[in-house]
Amino acid sequence: MSVPQYRKAAALALVAGLGLSLAACSTKSDDATNDAGGKVTITVDCQPVGSQKELLQNWNDDVAEFQRQNPDIVIRSVSVGEQCNNPPDFTARLAGGTVTDLFYGYMTDLQQVLDSGQAMDITGYADKDTIPTWDSVDPALKEVFSDGGKLYAVPAKNYSMGLVYNKALFQQAGLDVNSPPRTWPEVREAARKISALGNGIAGYSEYSAGNTGGWHFTSLLYSQGGQVLTADGKKADFNNAMGRQVLQNLKDMRYGDNSMGSRQLLQWGDLLTNAGAGKVGMFVGAPDATQAIVSQFQGKFQDWAMAPLPGQDGKAKGTLGGGEGYFFKKGLSPEQVEAGLKWIAYQKLTPGKGQFDYVRAKPQNYPVGLPQPLLFANGSETQKQELELRKANANVDTANFAIFEATPVPIKGEPRNAQAIYAVLDAAMSGVLTNPNANIDALLKTAEDKVNKLLAAES
Repeated sequence: MSVPQYRKAAALALVAGLGLSLAACSTKSDDATNDAGGKVTITVDCQPVGSQKELLQNWNDDVAEFQRQNPDIVIRSVSVGEQCNNPPDFTARLAGGTVTDLFYGYMTDLQQVLDSGQAMDITGYADKDTIPTWDSVDPALKEVFSDGGKLYAVPAKNYSMGLVYNKALFQQAGLDVNSPPRTWPEVREAARKISALGNGIAGYSEYSAGNTGGWHFTSLLYSQGGQVLTADGKKADFNNAMGRQVLQNLKDMRYGDNSMGSRQLLQWGDLLTNAGAGKVGMFVGAPDATQAIVSQFQGKFQDWAMAPLPGQDGKAKGTLGGGEGYFFKKGLSPEQVEAGLKWIAYQKLTPGKGQFDYVRAKPQNYPVGLPQPLLFANGSETQKQELELRKANANVDTANFAIFEATPVPIKGEPRNAQAIYAVLDAAMSGVLTNPNANIDALLKTAEDKVNKLLAAES
């Protein structure tokens, strides 16, 4: 859920209260077949919304150039708004059978997509012929979208979390921007100093609604050395000292110090809107959160830097990593699958094109130089090419991410059935952030029981 810029564009429109007029194409099979002229037509979702003019123009330019290079393929773009930033809405579209031929999903969506029966096995199609850089794509990312040795989606984005912090507020609070907090007690102390600046500034901010609370609980739990599920994936494993420490840290900052602001139940766009306005000192996020703050929430890139995720008493024992990709709707013709793979290759997996068109992004106020996405295996030729292009066109101070890159934290993936589990854990997060008398043990026990029932229902 380090959502890509196209998902974030939809979120911005929602946050700003804009009425989205989404000209979504039909997703019926008769709209996505070989037409009379011998062309192959495919529908693809998560086109940028109209309020993001440059992003939409970039997408349309990519479609036009791709179709020029592949005159036998027609791309029908679909903007679906909420599906692209809100997991529950994605689930509803999946259940309703209204997904497009190529539909965007999180790595955590694999199980529910498989359960829906709408995913197509693309194992025999994904290769160097359809995706020239395929051999360079990180094998671990391919594995995330695989089940039983079969591939169901192509990775298009990945991330790992750290501590994002506002250098301007650090300086105003007398904190050293080159020595950000390394432990949660240090985060608490820094948050207290930043919130003392007043003017509605939250020293530390956190999510607690729309599945985002459970998502961040998972990352915070990993920093403590915990895990959401047992090793066999059959039982909840967060109702313990590490889970209690996560919630206690937040409760202490929220009510013990009043350093998290009064407004809670924040989702993705809510927090980043506040960050863009200079009202957030620190939050947990991925590198591209700074990109969203600048390009979509009117923030200043020079204000932001990133450090590794803090640990409780020292270095974090783990951090959450995840990402997104494109699934293929079951029932597509071989020609449609091949056309879809070629489009993803062009738009998502080719240095110098699509999301890696750094020459285009550089003057558009979209930060170039962030250590994300890192889709290609370290040391591969494609990885080297992408890195060289990124460095050559950097328009941001890469020193802002130097500490994050120099001191990496072990990355752990998301638990199975993550979105359903995150929804349950939202209640624990919101509980300690909205109720000064919240009983942490009771919150964790309730969440544990619900997750165990959820897992039992699957077996």
